[in-house]
Amino acid sequence: MMSESKTLKTSRYNTLSFDCYGTLIDWETGILGYMQPLLQSYYINVIDEFVLEFFSQAEPRAQQDGRSYAEVLGDVVDQFAARLGFIADEQARRGFAESVAYWPAFSDSAAALAKLQQHFQLAIISNVDDNLFAESAANLKTQFNHVITAGAVGCYKPDPKLFEAALAKLKGPVLHVAQSRFHDILPATALGLDTVWINRPSKGAAAAVDANPTWTFNSMAEFAAAIET
Repeated sequence: MMSESKTLKTSRYNTLSFDCYGTLIDWETGILGYMQPLLQSYYINVIDEFVLEFFSQAEPRAQQDGRSYAEVLGDVVDQFAARLGFIADEQARRGFAESVAYWPAFSDSAAALAKLQQHFQLAIISNVDDNLFAESAANLKTQFNHVITAGAVGCYKPDPKLFEAALAKLKGPVLHVAQSRFHDILPATALGLDTVWINRPSKGAAAAVDANPTWTFNSMAEFAAAIET
């Protein structure tokens, strides 16, 4: 459901903050592109939906102690190994984080960001390490005004501390834009932020929760087209 109108006036907000993975970067394609060949190398054949649903459960467990996201992804590989009965070597664990550099941007991300940057400051609030985001940023062809990562803050969304650390740096009013209701829309709304839910098709890499975004759009292109000066 889209509240208010289908247009957003630029005067309402100074800064747009974005989730990256799932919103701007196609992380489900990236996750499957690494995990499916890895599992098949151990003669394990499972459907994509299983991989992503298990990832949605394993990732938050691995994030509980605030370790780096590279370590989180290594732990996720270990959890797959324990669940499916194989032993992952160090290269298998390390390779998941290395694959982030190759996770593709959605086809509409770069153009939408370029249009939005004409009117707003742009920020990233992401569950990732600084160095991993830098690799993804190259695929987005955008110079963000602010980048706030879990690696720098020491906690992961949906922990509100990551949003609080970001808001301390951002010039308001802030509109938060994200695909994951679990990681972003729910906690950002709880902190009083207006939110945009980018309702991209998903096979389940993030847990499904109920949330009430201020606006809903089906793509970054649709969102950027709704901006009214």
